[in-house]
Amino acid sequence: MNLYVLLKMVPDTVEELNVATDGKSLDSEFLRFKLDDPDEHALEQALLLKEKHGGKVTVVALDAPEVDEVLFTALAKGADRAVKILVNQSGLGTVAAARVLADYFASASDKITSDTLVLPGSQAIDDLEGELAPSLAAALNLPFVGVVSGVTLAKEQAVVTKEFAGGLRGEFEVALPAVLGIQSAEKPPRYVPVAKVRAVMKSAKIETVDHTPPDRLIRLELDRMYKPEAAGRAQMLEGAPEGIADKLVEVLANNSVI
Repeated sequence: MNLYVLLKMVPDTVEELNVATDGKSLDSEFLRFKLDDPDEHALEQALLLKEKHGGKVTVVALDAPEVDEVLFTALAKGADRAVKILVNQSGLGTVAAARVLADYFASASDKITSDTLVLPGSQAIDDLEGELAPSLAAALNLPFVGVVSGVTLAKEQAVVTKEFAGGLRGEFEVALPAVLGIQSAEKPPRYVPVAKVRAVMKSAKIETVDHTPPDRLIRLELDRMYKPEAAGRAQMLEGAPEGIADKLVEVLANNSVI
């Protein structure tokens, strides 16, 4: 099995995000980046498949702040290769990032084979619609299933569990090669000690791909960023249900909602 996991760095929302003085970017003074949560589950799912069926796990990421540490951590967890594409993910929209990744897989060294699974995370905080995985699958002309929470392999196909709204789940058979957007792995992502990561940093190597972005690459150009404004327009309705209902109808009527 050739298992490719696509890793993306996103701002850590534990700390409050502030807009920089230019009004077009995030203030980097206290900003730190972390691995996107679904991508961490995609890595765990790949490692579980490797343990069950053998094969090789390759983690791939676009250049971004703190990405080297994440790639070394993936190697410490059990990935076989780490590849950094030297294209800055900043300013790339989802479709553009998918195009860059598709070009990478078209390269001579990492072509898609008949036993390949590409495992991106199902979504990110700047890709809530989960467009990266299907866009990449379309560019590679491969089948795609998203919001996946379990994967098993049987002969030349993968059997995947897909989550739907309302707690429903469906099981699908997908021919290989394929792209699967991972929502959650079958087990929680494994922990790796910091000492092991540091040891890997000394002994392992991150492969770099000096990639020229495709022509007509769609990039994002921000005109202005805003923080949500507190409007203070909430109105609390108190009293018996019948009285609240009358007040609610009055409020809706006064605001031309009904």
